[in-house]
Amino acid sequence: MVSGRNEETSERIRLGMVGGGNDAFIGGVHRIAARLDDKFELVAGALSSTPEKSRESGKALGLTRVYDDFKQMAMREARLKSGIEAVSIVTPNHVHYAAAREFLKRGIHVICDKPLTSTLGDAKKLVKAAESSDALFILTHNYTGYPMVRQARDMIADGAIGKIRVVQVEYPQDWLVEHQDFKQAEWRTDPERSGAGGSTGDIGTHAYNIACFVTQLEAESLAADLQAFVPGRKVDDNAHVLLRFKGGARGMLWSSQVAPGNENALRLRVYGEKGGLEWAQEDPNHLWFTPYGEPKRLITRNGSGAGEAANRLSRVPPGHPEGYLEGFANIYGEAAEAIYAHRKGIKPDASVVFPTVQDGLNGVKFVAACVQSSARNSAWVKLE
Repeated sequence: MVSGRNEETSERIRLGMVGGGNDAFIGGVHRIAARLDDKFELVAGALSSTPEKSRESGKALGLTRVYDDFKQMAMREARLKSGIEAVSIVTPNHVHYAAAREFLKRGIHVICDKPLTSTLGDAKKLVKAAESSDALFILTHNYTGYPMVRQARDMIADGAIGKIRVVQVEYPQDWLVEHQDFKQAEWRTDPERSGAGGSTGDIGTHAYNIACFVTQLEAESLAADLQAFVPGRKVDDNAHVLLRFKGGARGMLWSSQVAPGNENALRLRVYGEKGGLEWAQEDPNHLWFTPYGEPKRLITRNGSGAGEAANRLSRVPPGHPEGYLEGFANIYGEAAEAIYAHRKGIKPDASVVFPTVQDGLNGVKFVAACVQSSARNSAWVKLE
């Protein structure tokens, strides 16, 4: 059990899933994450874009309530006495809005994969749908669930590095160096399903989100240079972005899926008047803190120097690796705490933090602004 978690022993939260069938990578990740703290139970699903595949996937998962499509599922589950309380939406981006809307209007909590939607118009409509619903909306920017990311956020909020001056974030990968035709690559490079952004939408939104989440800064404008290096590719596979934040801080963001030798190299550096912080996803249990004029200090997950913001999300003793799956599970854990509080008609504890529908809208605005800026020869574009 994660340190500091609510010890509530009531029945598990009944969970449904849209997407995430047999051949979908991210569906399995979400199912593991949902069960890691034993707070959720998957009971229903509309698991594929075709009824046949949905039924096959449901059978493989041992589900008794399997639906042909998400609308049928939302309508039926809302009428059942023991229907789902929450739904995970793990489809390609272009389905997010329509699926989330069906569950939100029936009071079913939504846990949605990022980015929020494939278009800015849909993102704005989804924000309105979430605001008009009594249900919660959680966006699974999973890297915000890493303990050392929470440690960095807490230290910055406490003034450990002083007023922020510079933010540098990068997220390079190499899996799209050449044309790929398997399912995960196919839909991510199709603007009809992924949206106008390629690397910007798939991983640039992660980089942008973690920079804003940790610093709690708001970007006001950007200038972007996007490329599609692979011949025939219709969306960007590499992006260089300059950022201007409210309050005067400046930032640089690089996302690339054509950088040989990089697997999942998300890295964040934040520099202030009094010091700097550095965190890398491929070394997730370490956070480097450098007070100005002093030697670097290594803060380890659940080790000496780590605070409550990090420790409450740590499951095992220091020195034992935690990472990707646990980060996802921490988002689900925060969602569970919020849903437990919602059951009681109260607000969750202030320590419960997760990306919201507004964070999702900000991510889609980021992608749209990058595309617009690059089309205008990297002109500066305001993020309204």
